[in-house]
Amino acid sequence: MLAQLATTVIHVSAEAAEAPAPLIAPPFVIGGSMFALLLVLLFVCLSFMSLGNRHEAVEEHADPHRQHTNKHDHGQAEPQGH
Repeated sequence: MLAQLATTVIHVSAEAAEAPAPLIAPPFVIGGSMFALLLVLLFVCLSFMSLGNRHEAVEEHADPHRQHTNKHDHGQAEPQGH
C-alpha cells in the first residue's frame, strides 16, 4: 500500500514538473546583498552594545509604595505606621 502510494506520488510529481520562477538577479548577487544586509545589521547591534554601560549603577531605594514591594529588603525600608 505504501509503495503504491509512493510510486503514485513520484509519477504525479514528475508529470507536473514546472519551470523554475525567474530570478530578479543572478544567485550570487542575491546572496551577496543578503550577506551585506546581515553585516549592516551586525554593525547596528554592535554600535548599541555599550548603551548599558554609560552610567554607573545606582543602588535602588526601597519604596514601600510600589505595587509589588520587595519582601526581602533586609531592613532597608522605613517601617510603616498604621
